Amino acid sequence: MIQTIINIGLFLLLIWFIANRLLPPKGVRIISAAQLKQELRKKDVHYIDVRTPMEFQTNHIPGFKNIPLHELPKRVHELSKDKEVIVICQSGMRSAKASKLLKKLGFQRVTNVKGGMNAWS
Repeated sequence: MIQTIINIGLFLLLIWFIANRLLPPKGVRIISAAQLKQELRKKDVHYIDVRTPMEFQTNHIPGFKNIPLHELPKRVHELSKDKEVIVICQSGMRSAKASKLLKKLGFQRVTNVKGGMNAWS
C-alpha cells in the first residue's frame, strides 16, 4: 500500500518534470522562424540572442543583441519591461529557458522563436 503511494507520487513528479521542460512557459508567445521575418519590421522591440558569443559571431541575425543565457540574470537591466522581448538561440531550448526567466522577472511580452537559428534560413 505505502509502496503504491510512493510509486504514484514518483510517477506524478516525473510527469510534472517532463511537462515543465517541454511545455512553453505560461504567457510566452511562440513564433516560427518564418514569422520572425515579419516581426523584424517591428520597432521598439528587444531582439535577444542567448547563444554563446562564439555562436553569435559565427552566424547571427542583424538587429539581435547577444546576451548569453548564463549572463541574462545579471544583464537583464539592459532590457526594458515596457518593450516586447523576442528571444532566439540555436534550437529553441535555451531561448525557452530565457523566456521563462524573463517572465519570472516581470517581463509581460516575451516571444520565443521555435527552432531557433536551425530553423532560420
